[in-house]
Amino acid sequence: MPEVPAAKKSLGQHWLNDAAALASICEAGNVTQDDAVLEIGPGTGTLTELLVRRAKQVVAVEFDERLAAQLARRVPAANLEVVHQDILRFDLGRLPADYKVVANIPYYLTSNLIRILSETPNQAARIVLLIQKEVAQRVAAGPGRMSLLSVSAQLYWQVSLGPVIPARLFVPPPKVDSQVLILQRPGELMFGAEDRTQLLQLAKAGFASRRKTLLNSLAGGLRIEKEQIRRILIKAGIQPSRRAQTLSLNEWHLLAKTLDSELSHESPAPSK
Repeated sequence: MPEVPAAKKSLGQHWLNDAAALASICEAGNVTQDDAVLEIGPGTGTLTELLVRRAKQVVAVEFDERLAAQLARRVPAANLEVVHQDILRFDLGRLPADYKVVANIPYYLTSNLIRILSETPNQAARIVLLIQKEVAQRVAAGPGRMSLLSVSAQLYWQVSLGPVIPARLFVPPPKVDSQVLILQRPGELMFGAEDRTQLLQLAKAGFASRRKTLLNSLAGGLRIEKEQIRRILIKAGIQPSRRAQTLSLNEWHLLAKTLDSELSHESPAPSK
């Protein structure tokens, strides 16, 4: 068995070897013998070993060339494919429909990875990510504690939280605990593609200045006069003094549609 390489701090690597913690990640994925599983950042293969026993197929995408070269020898399984590539450039379209994602990922990947997994035409049926506890709870937060990350994730997924994995179980231990984040694809998305785009653009403006009221953050972010923003907010049934983190997805959607309607009415008619 090849010697375990030292973790690279620059890649956010922390090895997890605790059997119970690894089993809890697999169980959160509900992995069965019918499943194709994408594992991101398999590292030394401790989670991979469990996945190849439970799944029909495992595609392990590893950015670190040292680890990718050793993984097939560490986990000699016929149903394992090791890919040496940056997951942000990996073609998710090559995976079977309804694949699952089960991974212990570097913390710095979280936001970009959730965005890519959400926006791909070939969406996973279920995603299980072990990430920083604080970030996992932010993704799952409800109105009052929402963020742009929670809005963008909840537009596409039913979000729930799994077990907390203490920092002491990793080598080297990170500075904070981790938690399992579960993203389940819903039977039907809440809003259509165009509505999601409008909603996210509006939410980006609203969250650009979290401490400001919606009146001020939207006026600044959208470059629209405050009085016009005030009228639009009131028409949508939202108090201008509220802040972005207090809005639900349905309120963001209503506000986006109201804004679009108001601006459309103001557009000059095309000349004949």
